[in-house]
This record gives sequence, structure tokens and C-alpha cells, in this order.
Amino acid sequence: MKRKERLINIGIYICYAIIIMAFLFPLIWIISLSLKDLQNLFSVPPEIIPKDPAFSNFRKVFDQSNLGRYLFNSVKIVFFTVVGTLIISVPAAFNFSRLRFKLKKSMLFGVLIFQMMSPLIIAILLFRYFNALGIQDRHWSLILIYIAIEIPFQTWLLKSFFDSIPESIDEAAEIDGCTKLQTLTKVILPLSAPGLASAIIFAGIHGWSQFIIPFVLLDSPDLYPVAVGILNYQSTVETISTHFLAAASVISIIPAVILFITMQRFIIGALTAGAVKG
Repeated sequence: MKRKERLINIGIYICYAIIIMAFLFPLIWIISLSLKDLQNLFSVPPEIIPKDPAFSNFRKVFDQSNLGRYLFNSVKIVFFTVVGTLIISVPAAFNFSRLRFKLKKSMLFGVLIFQMMSPLIIAILLFRYFNALGIQDRHWSLILIYIAIEIPFQTWLLKSFFDSIPESIDEAAEIDGCTKLQTLTKVILPLSAPGLASAIIFAGIHGWSQFIIPFVLLDSPDLYPVAVGILNYQSTVETISTHFLAAASVISIIPAVILFITMQRFIIGALTAGAVKG
């Protein structure tokens, strides 16, 4: 029996390793391309680790393009998207978690249906609607769409965290004289730090990686986020630019990685503190 369990565990770990490599290999390959010069770009056999890394590729990307501007635009859009999403999703999730009212399940199901709607379906419709209003080429209109896309998922995500907190804590806070808003802000949210950090990670990465919506709605290159900006950079370079595009892609990944690492520390810290207190 133990041998059978050991074989099953080995098989599971082999599957894990294959899945991890399937996700890591493209990242490793693009980092490798970003460190190659034009001569080694198409060398046979290909080098995963270049002998002479061309770190100058990263500097040339900034010199040849508006990558710095694109990064700033993405940070701006993502920041206001995360803030706006939390402002709406947190009270919505709290009310769905704590209140008892008619049609609650139907409303939650309706929120789930909106979450299943792909941006590809609404992109053209949104362009025509925003174009008729004259607001299609604005960051704030893009942020409103991002917030609307994120709210359903974040509401469900935060509701699950709020559900895990006993309602007796709410009752104790109310006995101490807290209003519903004070209970949420002073009691529930500190206990939901891992959930808030998870919501920030998901909203931030989703907003950072959005391509279709800004590609359709934005006309001015100075307003492009980094995902669309890299495509615009590719169309303006006349020579072979694979290594430069790879360098730009690596740079564009770094802020998302920093966000994930930063928020992950909050998640681990909050869970560790809870375990110690328990």
C-alpha cells in the first residue's frame, strides 16, 4: 500500500514539474532573447544563457521607444482601477455576506453571469458607445471599464473571505457601539487582510495585462498602456527587433512581479499572525 501511495505521489510530482516547466519555459526563453545581440539571435544551436549578455538592449529600448511613458500609463490605470474596484467591491461583498434579503441568490448569480462575459464581446460595442459620447480616447473611461470588469470577480472573492469570519465578531463590535461601517473598516477589513491582498493582486495583474480594451478604445500613442505600447513599438522599428521586443517584454513584467511579491508578503504575514494568535 505504501509503495502504491509512493508511486502515486511520484506521478503527481512529475505532473507538477511538467506543468511548471510549461509555464516557465516561455519566460526563460524571452529572458534569453532579451540578453542576445543580433549575431546570436538566430544562432544554431540556440543558447539559453548567452556567453556575452547584451544588457544594452534594455537601454536601447528606452532610447528607441516611449516605454517609460507606457509604463507610467499602466501604473496610473492599474492604481485607479484597484482603488475603484475595492471601493465598490468591499461594501458589496460585505453586504452579500452579512445581510439576509430576498433575491440574494439571484443577485449573486447575476454578478457571476457578468463575470463570465469576455471583454472581447463588449469591446466593439463599448467603442461605438464611447465614440458617440466623445470619451473613447481617455484614461478615465478606460479605468471605468476595467473597474466594471473586475467588480463581479472581486465581489465573489471578497465575499468568500468575509463568510469565513464569524458573525459573532460583528455582534461584539455592535455591542461596543460600532456602526456597520465602523465594523467593516475597523474589524472586518483588518481580519480580511489576506483577502484584500489577493484582490489587489488579481485586479492589478488583470488590469496590467489588458490588451483588447485599450487597443480598441485608445487612439493616441501617448495614452497607450505598456501592453499596447509594445505592439506600437514593434510596428515602428524597421530592422530586426526580436531581442528589443523581448527586452521590452521583460521590463513590462517587472512591475507585475513586484506587485505580486509585495502583496504576497502581506498575505503570508497576516496568515502567520493569525496562526500565532490562535
